[in-house]
Amino acid sequence: MEENNKPVIIEAETSTSRLVQPYMYLLPAIIIITLFMFWPFLQTIYRSLFLTNNMGVNAEFLGFGNYQELLTSASFWNSVIMTLKFVVIVVVVGVSIGFIAAILCQRSFPGLPFFSTSYAMPMAIASAGMAMIFQVMLNPTVGIINKIFGTTVNWLTHPDLALLAVGFLTGWLNSGMNFLYFSSGLASIDDSLYESASIDGANGFKSFLYITIPSLKPTFFFVLVTNIINAFQGFGQINILTKGGPGQSTNVIVYDIYRNAFMNYRYGFASAESVVLFIIVMILTIVMFRLRKEQQNNE
Repeated sequence: MEENNKPVIIEAETSTSRLVQPYMYLLPAIIIITLFMFWPFLQTIYRSLFLTNNMGVNAEFLGFGNYQELLTSASFWNSVIMTLKFVVIVVVVGVSIGFIAAILCQRSFPGLPFFSTSYAMPMAIASAGMAMIFQVMLNPTVGIINKIFGTTVNWLTHPDLALLAVGFLTGWLNSGMNFLYFSSGLASIDDSLYESASIDGANGFKSFLYITIPSLKPTFFFVLVTNIINAFQGFGQINILTKGGPGQSTNVIVYDIYRNAFMNYRYGFASAESVVLFIIVMILTIVMFRLRKEQQNNE
């Protein structure tokens, strides 16, 4: 008698409760995200279509009137240019310091825990407190920066230097987290790759160029995306150090939104500016992911 060797397929019992159960676990998080992210964002889009009074109440429907005024405003386009410059400074400074610090701490040496803690320290410092310390450091008469260089430059009131100073501070504050990201990426590289390269006669520079850098491409991409998004949201340091000045040399988009909303009481106009900022960041993020995907396909 032949045995039946066909596998027996047992259909899992499905019920409404089993189907709903995973979503019930997610429900608290969904409610919190909806209340504190999605709903305010939808309200911002809705308010951007109105002229508001001093209390922020929608007074008159303007349609796309706020957007039309915004896109024809010289002040807004100046804010866009200042924001792009600010983002470049912050990303270059933050990524460079974080990457160099991670490379320096790649090998074991006496005092490594101390230096690692020092390099990661910026992420533990409140940006507002550091901005006030930085304000003293840049003082034209008693500041340590001018003492080192033997100058009396007022960095925060100079039209060409104020944005550089604030951008450098913001980049340094971001470098602590970047240091941790790069350190994690370096630790994940297999030491056998360096040993094989050494056997093949590759020196330290070639190993760095052909092993370290390619292995860190995913880390670099993640760090760049997060740093660019964070840089577009820079506000605290500018509010404390320069308040958008001198003139409009540090008037980035986020500070311009704050000024229009809470100084000029134009909540509808500020909401339109917030929506435009969201669109700019979204487009940049999509472009970066597309470029990353094309690069992966070519590899």
